[in-house]
Amino acid sequence: MSAMTRPIVIGIGGPSGSGKTTVADELRRRLGGERCAVVRVDDYYRDLVHLPLEQRAAWNFDAPDAIEHERVIADLEALAMGLAILSPVYCFVTHTRTAKTHAVAPAPVIIVEGTLALHWRELRDMMGVRAYVHADERVCFERRMRRDVGERGRDPDGVRLQWQETVWPMHALYVLPSRAYADITLDGNDPTGAAGDLERHVRSRGAA
Repeated sequence: MSAMTRPIVIGIGGPSGSGKTTVADELRRRLGGERCAVVRVDDYYRDLVHLPLEQRAAWNFDAPDAIEHERVIADLEALAMGLAILSPVYCFVTHTRTAKTHAVAPAPVIIVEGTLALHWRELRDMMGVRAYVHADERVCFERRMRRDVGERGRDPDGVRLQWQETVWPMHALYVLPSRAYADITLDGNDPTGAAGDLERHVRSRGAA
């Protein structure tokens, strides 16, 4: 990538379990993996190591202040200037950042993916394309349950309670309103097809 060429930034937001990660990964494959860098907003959860584990588990992870969005913006600005970044690696079992980091190299296309990806104006202003992935609540919840129990060692009752108390209420308060900023709304009930729709939208705008 030329130092003088600004990359295209594609933002992908939407509710938890809507298929955003699948859409982002499939879009990257379609556009050419070597041409794309992916920044995952979930990597930037604030470190809760200073709190007892019981308090960490009860934290509201679905509100905007749970994310260190200042660092997301700073890292995205660095990538846009052609600089590599080291994004955090978050442990969703202990709710803390690990000592590891993930190297992300600059690329002509930067995909920013996360529930709140379209929430902050400073982040939206850097995006050339903004996509919102919508899926039915039942589908989102079932996907969330499979992920949290299978990958994060959560208790099903705890997953259900978190969904009812914070995930979906915060969706209504912060995530759903961000849909108004999207250029395109995608059907997350079919995330592979949604990635194809997003690819065509990106190419139709001459963005990739």
